[in-house]
Amino acid sequence: MSLSKNLSIFFSLFIALYFGLAHAARFDITNNCPFTVWAGAVPGGGQQLNQGETWNLDVNTSTTGARIWPRTGCNFDGSGRGSCQTGDCGGLLQCQAYGTPPNTLAEFGLNQFNNLDFFDISLVDGFNVAMDFSPTSDGCTRGIKCTADINEQCPNELKAPGGCNNPCTVFKTDQYCCNFGSCGPTDFSKFLKDRCPDAYSYPKDDQTSTFTCPGGTNYKVVFCP
Repeated sequence: MSLSKNLSIFFSLFIALYFGLAHAARFDITNNCPFTVWAGAVPGGGQQLNQGETWNLDVNTSTTGARIWPRTGCNFDGSGRGSCQTGDCGGLLQCQAYGTPPNTLAEFGLNQFNNLDFFDISLVDGFNVAMDFSPTSDGCTRGIKCTADINEQCPNELKAPGGCNNPCTVFKTDQYCCNFGSCGPTDFSKFLKDRCPDAYSYPKDDQTSTFTCPGGTNYKVVFCP
């Protein structure tokens, strides 16, 4: 292959890499819990975070259906295979799919309608670790938190090892899962909403639970804020 061809390929890759990084949002994921948390992210994979550690994750703009969540009670071998008590993603350290309930979720779509980022904390998959999900860029200041001790106060019907389940996982009915048509709040979703007013408490809880920032904003996700 000629030198000019090699240089052409190199500069093409450089430009593609630069463009991707220049059009990415930074997520600083910090564990303030007094125990180890294994962060999961789609896209992004996963990383073990001991107390006080931070994982800096770059996510390309125009990403949709993304989420970050805490996993607890994990054990992985040298190849990154194992399991977690909460939030497990197919037994992999580097998540390729969403975690299993119960797990607190930071959900987001970047640079969407009107060039806005949409983000939320969701308890639709239950709760395992308290969370702060907030912008860190100038010009957007409205963050969201869910810091109640939901694990300790969890109704008996929803209790799970290491967390508090969502009612859909437990009862598997349309009343709680909202699979078809319209559905409204239930006693279980009200329990969650009373403790974390800014978080999704059931799938149709959009009006008080979705927040926006201008596209290009950076964020932090803090476990046990």
